[in-house]
Amino acid sequence: QVQLVESGGGLVQAGGSLRLSCAASGSVFRISTMAWERQAPGKQRELVARISSGGATNYVDSVKDRFTISRDNAKNTVSLQMNSLKPEDTAVYYCHLIPTVWGQKDYWGQGTQVSVSS
Repeated sequence: QVQLVESGGGLVQAGGSLRLSCAASGSVFRISTMAWERQAPGKQRELVARISSGGATNYVDSVKDRFTISRDNAKNTVSLQMNSLKPEDTAVYYCHLIPTVWGQKDYWGQGTQVSVSS
């Protein structure tokens, strides 16, 4: 069983920065792909950024050059540094563990609210 606990959300003015962190329990973290997803009110959940076990990263176009995903396999944590925040970044952000071994499950955290005021 894996538990993911996010932290670091909050209210920030446009142009500001926040850093989200996700702490994972269990031994599968280091072999799993980790992702940050977000869901704004009335919208579908979308992938924001993803990082493989080896450190390869992908970002949705709307956050490229503003957000940076990173991981620390020794501490079982994944982070999302968010700079130059915009009101349209307002959403609940979720940490997602994506299994890379057949038969393993996906896991999500409880979510953390990010609100960006104009």
